[in-house]
Amino acid sequence: ARLVDKSLVLMEEQGGAAPLVLIDGRGGAGRAYAAKTTPHMFVVDPKGNVVYAGAIDDKRSSNPADVKTAKNYVTAALTEAKAGRPVTVASTTPYGCSVKY
Repeated sequence: ARLVDKSLVLMEEQGGAAPLVLIDGRGGAGRAYAAKTTPHMFVVDPKGNVVYAGAIDDKRSSNPADVKTAKNYVTAALTEAKAGRPVTVASTTPYGCSVKY
């Protein structure tokens, strides 16, 4: 029997893309990218170059209402990179819980 995540089925039914998840139990990927916090966001271009590294947005808040007014650095980096433009803000200071390797 195959274990199916109900959220993946729901996303598929609604035409969404399945999330990609890396389980990095030994921290190899985290160390390779020098991840310092959770989350520490990275946007990597098709050639394997990191074009953005840092915080997800400019609001150090866990309040869902703050998301509406936050500048999302990851979305901006993805938009610029997909358009073939250089990423304007390529690095910010990540925030969150520190990674313990």
